[in-house]
Amino acid sequence: MAKVYVTCRVFPEELERLRAAGHTVEMRDAPGLISREKLLEKVSEAEALICLLSDRIDVEVIAEAGKLRIVANLAVGYENIDLATAQAAGIVVTNTPGVLTETTADLTFALLLAAARRIVEADAFARSGAFYGWELLQPHLGLEVYGKTLGVVGMGRIGTAVARRGRLGFGMDILYHDPHQNKPAEAELKAKYVSFETLLSESDFVSIHTPLTAQTRHLFDRQAFLRMKKTAILVNVARGPVVDEEALVWAVETGQIAGAGIDVYEEEPEIHPGLLKLQEHVVLVPHIGSATVETRHAMVRIAVDNVLAVLAGEAPLNPV
Repeated sequence: MAKVYVTCRVFPEELERLRAAGHTVEMRDAPGLISREKLLEKVSEAEALICLLSDRIDVEVIAEAGKLRIVANLAVGYENIDLATAQAAGIVVTNTPGVLTETTADLTFALLLAAARRIVEADAFARSGAFYGWELLQPHLGLEVYGKTLGVVGMGRIGTAVARRGRLGFGMDILYHDPHQNKPAEAELKAKYVSFETLLSESDFVSIHTPLTAQTRHLFDRQAFLRMKKTAILVNVARGPVVDEEALVWAVETGQIAGAGIDVYEEEPEIHPGLLKLQEHVVLVPHIGSATVETRHAMVRIAVDNVLAVLAGEAPLNPV
């Protein structure tokens, strides 16, 4: 039977299914990310690898992985994996699509609301003992959300789920930009397909749900922020490098836009020091878009299902 290596802590009951099938499983039972040295060491004997988006599976790793048959990525994205090299080596690559959609959409709206209504700032204020009672012009006046215009960049599964929350829950007008027109979303949500420039200039909230490609890297640069409303808030739960963080810091500091809710970062796990200094209408969270017990459990279940299939000589359920 095969050796399976898991680069991070996962729900142990899912790994028991691999052991029940006769496979040997080793899980790295430690917080934080696996070191490069440890990854190279462990992959050399593994026939299956279950890994994170933050684990770089490049030419060096694949060259070391002489027995590897499958890389099961615990993510929807897979830009951490050199697909061409993996395919040339006969290694199957799988991901975990679908199960993250609603959870990530929930987090998107949580960030949007928190930034607009200054929830994090108000929480700190209340805990500090400075709250002296209700008054009309309180220190944490926020921005209205209901009935505003939401611009969705990337109208796939998650983008559509976010638009649905905006339209049906908050009465928002929906604008969207995507390489492909989403007719079902237009019919269901009265979403309007517009150019990127129009979306930026007319949206009160801009939510990013596009994959990271050569075309989307630094899609949000100074020129993009100059097109946005000064009262607009940007939300990014997609990929960090879609936003030029230097430009974002400039835009918020100068009042070019009102604020931001950010879950992903350009140089993860590093966060731009300028972002860390921003507080008003700015909320930062540590890449928790899919971080619910139910969703993370489902991700591991899918990864294990893919490993079991490939090791049994069957087709993977979620090949990329």
